[in-house]
Amino acid sequence: MLKVYGRTSSVNVQKVMWIIGELGLEYEREDVGGAFGRNDEDWYLALNPMGRVPMLDDDGYILWESNAIIRYLARRHDSDLYPSEPRACGDVDKWMDWKLGFLQPAITPAFWGLIRTPEADRDLAAIQASSAQTASLLAVVDKHLQGRDYLAGDGLSLADMPVGAMTYRWYGLDVEHPDYPNLRAWYERLTERPAYREHVMLPIT
Repeated sequence: MLKVYGRTSSVNVQKVMWIIGELGLEYEREDVGGAFGRNDEDWYLALNPMGRVPMLDDDGYILWESNAIIRYLARRHDSDLYPSEPRACGDVDKWMDWKLGFLQPAITPAFWGLIRTPEADRDLAAIQASSAQTASLLAVVDKHLQGRDYLAGDGLSLADMPVGAMTYRWYGLDVEHPDYPNLRAWYERLTERPAYREHVMLPIT
């Protein structure tokens, strides 16, 4: 049986749990990281030297880094969530990498400032800059989604999972949300999926 180490409040854990839900896999999950700690303990670092979450144990096969985990699970279970044709695969990979390289760094100061920093200690200028940069990046997604239901291909794919999990977080932050009709329609489409509702649409902490 799969075992996932990581707290549910982590957006990276959420996308791993989302694909597990989509694939209907049996699993166990153990709270690690954040307020639960334990990710700096010797046993954990021996398995995952980065000391981050999530970490996957698939019958003794240990894997860390969330995008690597969801790619592995899609391949392991022969899922069309991750296509094998090179160009289709490239269309998926670029959005997964875009989330890591652009969207996540942009939104992180706003998220940490508004959610995990006491109000008296917040850097409002940094939060505003983060909010503006995130909105600018999501405008790219909105434009790309014109005439499309999903980010890559005709159905849900791994491309949607990292960006979709972060988009839920963005809509939940007390920041300006420009009117992006294509982004909103795509987001609403994701909210209709039981696995997204169960594993991503959680209190933002």
